[in-house]
Amino acid sequence: MTDSSSRLKMMIVSALFAAIIGIMAQLTIPLPLVPITGQTLAVGLAATILGSRYGTISVLVYLMMGAVGIPVFSGMSSGLGVIFGPTGGFLIGFIPAAFITGYYMERTSFTLPQALVANIIAMFVTLIFGTVWLKFVAELSWTAAFMAGFVPFLIGGFIKAFLAAWAGILVRGRLLANRLLIA
Repeated sequence: MTDSSSRLKMMIVSALFAAIIGIMAQLTIPLPLVPITGQTLAVGLAATILGSRYGTISVLVYLMMGAVGIPVFSGMSSGLGVIFGPTGGFLIGFIPAAFITGYYMERTSFTLPQALVANIIAMFVTLIFGTVWLKFVAELSWTAAFMAGFVPFLIGGFIKAFLAAWAGILVRGRLLANRLLIA
């Protein structure tokens, strides 16, 4: 397979994962300030399966789709108002989270233990970005922002990190075996 066709294949897979993130964002448990969504699980899957470059590209495409008005954010929302609103820090935090997950795994190995570590690190990155953003946009105290934007998401975050690691390694192996993914 030529280099350009390999790149095209990975860009198509990245776009597919951007759509998957948008679909998973609709799985929502509403909370007062910030809902619990499936998009963090999908971001972890994208980075675990695709690595740093294409995992990050899939997140950037997802954010661009939402920014231009395609209703891919939680609750079928979209627009710059969502990105710059109280939950925007979590969305922006997906970018470094995806990159760090993929980068960590590329530097270590694509195994379940390494994927779990990478996804837990990414969970904390996303929560830190989201909490800091929430503090300033919602004009909350650090304690209130921490209690609203960090603490409620820890247990779910660990569960989603495990699921992303487990399913990501499983799916990555199968995609590689069937030559549907370029390592």
